[in-house]
Amino acid sequence: MKKLSKQSFDEIRLWIYRNARPIELAIWQYEFENGSKEVVLSALSFYQNEDGGFGNALEADSWNPNSSPYTTLNAISKLIEIDFCDINHPILQGIFKFLESGIHSSENGWFFSIPSNNDYPHAPWWTYDSEANEYESIGLSAGIACFVLKFADKDSPLYKRTFSIVEKLITKLSMSGKYGEMGVGGYCELMETIPQLGLSDRFDMDFISSTVKRLVYDSIERDISKWIYYGKTPSSFISSPDSVFYKDNEEIMQKELDYIIEKRPSSGVWGITWSWFENNEKYLKEIAISENWWKADVAIRKLKLLRNFNRIEY
Repeated sequence: MKKLSKQSFDEIRLWIYRNARPIELAIWQYEFENGSKEVVLSALSFYQNEDGGFGNALEADSWNPNSSPYTTLNAISKLIEIDFCDINHPILQGIFKFLESGIHSSENGWFFSIPSNNDYPHAPWWTYDSEANEYESIGLSAGIACFVLKFADKDSPLYKRTFSIVEKLITKLSMSGKYGEMGVGGYCELMETIPQLGLSDRFDMDFISSTVKRLVYDSIERDISKWIYYGKTPSSFISSPDSVFYKDNEEIMQKELDYIIEKRPSSGVWGITWSWFENNEKYLKEIAISENWWKADVAIRKLKLLRNFNRIEY
């Protein structure tokens, strides 16, 4: 069984300190150096707008300063990473304020892309597209919905509207069709969250479980030679041996862990597997900056994964 050497870990740490943004550096310190949640919160707060939502290139592929549901979910994910759930904290109160406003949402959920994305440097998938939003918003809405169901006042209009959105999302799960880039991951989160909150009697959990497990299995790219391109590797859905999806995908998951260790560039961190494609010539400077921001995020996620599977030598 391959393990990442201590020397490799130290090289990654050095790269992080030399290149990462304050927000990724704070998360690195929290994860690997007993850093504080307060430092992460402080760094995160600079991306929050007065309306409570998040923008300002927290999502490194969209430099829109305006608040969007996706970038706000990005912030929510970082709060979950550090296990922060103080609903009275200004950051969370701001998020509730943004979600309660109903901006960039409908009765079916929150919008994946928003019109003002077009006015700022962005990857092509962030160009506003109302038709693509029909399916790309599925995973986004599921992620936000899980946050609301966990932390919002159950008597609030936001909670009730969100519960209705979840019902619609589950209905979509029973239909064959597009689930978007984030859709399967969103359903994975719903599958975990619904029982946690004691809501299993409101939904057909046997159907949800069997369907989501099948979607996860079918979504994983099993041709390792294609992992150099953007696609769904096992870690897109499995973050530890405790995952309900691990048993059905154990062999390919172990191969990915070996692959991660083997493919790390000497004295550096992993690259990213996507590009801004047709926007390359228009935003050359921004693409280079974005890629460096992403490398820090990817490095942290890969090291957390290796740690969870006991694949790091300290």
